[in-house]
Amino acid sequence: MARVSPSRRYPDHWEADVVLRDGAAAHLRPISIEDADRLQRMHAGQSESSIYLRYFTYKSALTEKELRRFTEVDYVDRVAFVILLDDEIIGVGRFDRIDDTGEAEVAFNISDAHQGRGLGSILLEHLAAAARERGIERFSAEVLPENRKMLVVFSEAGYEVQRRFEDGVVLLEFSIDPTDRSREVMESREHRAEARSVGELLAPQQVAVFGASRTFGAVGYHVLQNIVEGRFAGGVSSINPEAFEVGGTEAYATLEESGGDVDLAVVAVPREELASVVADCGRHGVRGILVFSDGLDAEDDEGIDQRELVRLARRYGMRVIGPASVGLLNTDPEVSLNASLSPTMPLRGRVGLFSQSASIGVSLFAAAHRRAMGLSSVISAGNRADLSGNDAMQYFEDDDATAAVGVYLESFGNPRKFSRIARRLSRSKPVVVAKSDVMGRRLPPGHEVRTTRAPQGAVDSMLEHSGVIQVGNHDALMDVLQILATQPLPSGGRLGVLSNAPSLARVLADAADSHGMRTTQIVGDLDLEGTHREATAALQEALSRMAAADDVDSIALCLQPSITGDMPDWTSTIAAAAREAEIPVVVSLIGVLDPQVPLNFIGDAAAGSDAGSPQPGVPVFSAPARSVEALAAVVRYQRWRRDGVGEPLVPAGLDSSAPQKRAEELIEGWLDSRGGTELQRLDAEQCRELLDVYGLSALPSVAFESEDEAVAVAEDIGYPVALKAANAYLRHRLDLGGVRLSITDESMLRRAVQDMRADLERYGGSELEVQAMASPGQGCMVRAIEDPLMGPVVSFGISGDAVDLLDDWAHAVPPMTDKDLRRLIRRPRAAVKLQGHQGIPGVDMAALEDTLQRIAMLKDNHPQVALLEVAPLLASAEGTNLLHVRIEIADSSQRTDSARRALSQY
Repeated sequence: MARVSPSRRYPDHWEADVVLRDGAAAHLRPISIEDADRLQRMHAGQSESSIYLRYFTYKSALTEKELRRFTEVDYVDRVAFVILLDDEIIGVGRFDRIDDTGEAEVAFNISDAHQGRGLGSILLEHLAAAARERGIERFSAEVLPENRKMLVVFSEAGYEVQRRFEDGVVLLEFSIDPTDRSREVMESREHRAEARSVGELLAPQQVAVFGASRTFGAVGYHVLQNIVEGRFAGGVSSINPEAFEVGGTEAYATLEESGGDVDLAVVAVPREELASVVADCGRHGVRGILVFSDGLDAEDDEGIDQRELVRLARRYGMRVIGPASVGLLNTDPEVSLNASLSPTMPLRGRVGLFSQSASIGVSLFAAAHRRAMGLSSVISAGNRADLSGNDAMQYFEDDDATAAVGVYLESFGNPRKFSRIARRLSRSKPVVVAKSDVMGRRLPPGHEVRTTRAPQGAVDSMLEHSGVIQVGNHDALMDVLQILATQPLPSGGRLGVLSNAPSLARVLADAADSHGMRTTQIVGDLDLEGTHREATAALQEALSRMAAADDVDSIALCLQPSITGDMPDWTSTIAAAAREAEIPVVVSLIGVLDPQVPLNFIGDAAAGSDAGSPQPGVPVFSAPARSVEALAAVVRYQRWRRDGVGEPLVPAGLDSSAPQKRAEELIEGWLDSRGGTELQRLDAEQCRELLDVYGLSALPSVAFESEDEAVAVAEDIGYPVALKAANAYLRHRLDLGGVRLSITDESMLRRAVQDMRADLERYGGSELEVQAMASPGQGCMVRAIEDPLMGPVVSFGISGDAVDLLDDWAHAVPPMTDKDLRRLIRRPRAAVKLQGHQGIPGVDMAALEDTLQRIAMLKDNHPQVALLEVAPLLASAEGTNLLHVRIEIADSSQRTDSARRALSQY
């Protein structure tokens, strides 16, 4: 791989906060000359054995010369990273390029006091990522045979490591190109660490409440009261320098005076006191802080802001929930934690909730209580300064008490990571996501995240790609969770409809059809007008008969009051029948006048004895369409899970790293030749060269001035040719006179040039190009961009008014499996043309999928490609042709998800 020529300035984009194996946070950054004293202190704390294993000899202290060599690096051929906790080095990793090759020697030194926390594997990931940026392809290391811990770091990293024994030393060599195995190892370690990080906050042994108050109405008063009255299984202490006792607990002036080992600090103090509280917690080993305090986005000098809060907490290895959180809940009887503003503990159940925004958190708490929905745990991230929905999903995946997950999002910190985690979690547990329609385009109050410039609908496509159940608001979120909390998953989309009114049965059937379900049985004459016993027996019999039918996967039941206006409580009868049927049942009630009859709730609710099975009860809705809409969302999810996520699709010739490396050389060379951060549009030859690396080619197209030049170009290309407008909009619009096809000779070409120039004058331009003629087919549009929020986004549509006027695009975020690719191509409404329409033959779909995947891989592999547009791509029964390609490149920023572990930056 060609050497790159990066700046030797301090690479701040390599800095990252990381989660260690035990769930604590730490800061990783490149070493600097200011680290000499820290490095000497770390060395002084090492045992003789550790020093010998690192340096192959004992050194009581590092010399000035050694300190300069270790800390003065060029960030190109010599790179070193340090991991810090409380501003002290706890681990060092470095590589040194060997001569002028693509190989570097790598070494580590981990503090004795912090071994076993996964520092070596984290350093290796970050060193490998930095080395690839610097054109290094392989690592080598010399390790003493008795240094088993370091040998394990290399052997378990997922790389293909070659070993040999020479002169008493184990010599290791391996390629640092990411492999499926190395990515799997990284993601598994990341998952375990982040899940543990959240789990320890939800199940603390000891809680301290800062700002605990005797004043009713103060946050500190109610949080402490809720912890105590929720019968928290651990210990609780109050930190209030102005009181001896608060809320039945002994109060202390400082955390040190309390004398306890605190796991979770609940913080409800004014902003100006927050910095001292966080520092106090950090110095005394607190694992995480739950911050109720708000107003950290204010621009004044009255205390720390949100960014400083996280930076200070991570310095001490703590995670932050909040600020502006409304709390944590864990209904596990062995924990019973209600560190929230909810005055009551919810029912124990199988649903886990995560929310941003204090108001939405309050709304979700209230909705769960009102609906009698059983919960396993609840996390309110508030302004999501640190702990995010990604962290929560990592925890919920491992939590046996959680069988379904609800997530309300206002912003994305790392959408690529979200997609990766959500897709994995969704294979085993349904994930319901509600988001704002403008999420990613506007910053919620108090949030500091990147926004997207991707096309409208790209975020929705990314969520769909992840397999989550996407809904429009938090009410719809609770509707779907109401079903998931109580009912088994349906085996298919065949619906049985049952009602005591024919018109209501028809409403249910129409709603099912509109949401993609198929009504296979309809009973609209259920007679419930007899005695209560007779009506109960009739209802039970009807439900049992319908559930036993071979063509029914779920049942929608709608009931209206009797002729007397009464609406008996049938929920226990229906719940019992539903449990016996072992298929999902949803209920809707209509025409209810009695204000005491609840709607949109779980009927016959009770805490489940087994959190892994559905909560007893049945979901009841206020409208037939609402019940079917929620059920249909669950059906679509089950269909997605049954179909699977697909398999990786690697086109021929792209199954090695050679094409990516060759393309990287070309792109870096073109960027170096121009410099700067502005977009650079590649010329025709550069486009041809880059496309060729990925097995793609565009038909030659040459601009001309005179008719004689057009004839010369046509003769060089060879007849037949096409004549096209140079205008990006007109060049694929046959209907607007922007294209003339099948020009077979000189005279025909000259007439076409004259006619087209006359026709195009009305559009304000007459520049033309001659292009080689392709087989007739269907024009398609492909656009791949590098988005600041989501990274690579690929869009596909059918040429013409479908995309130009109707915005009929489909979007996907690479990498894509074979099923992702098929969905992308078939998603636009106009895509029916591709498979044969109104007598026009279909196109070679396999060839189209192959071409689109090559484009997607090119974009995914190279963030420097800011835009790759094919307008149009011509698909036919004979294959595909790229008729016009536009590529723009620029210096790229770090993507939000890469082959190294890192927490989102605030």
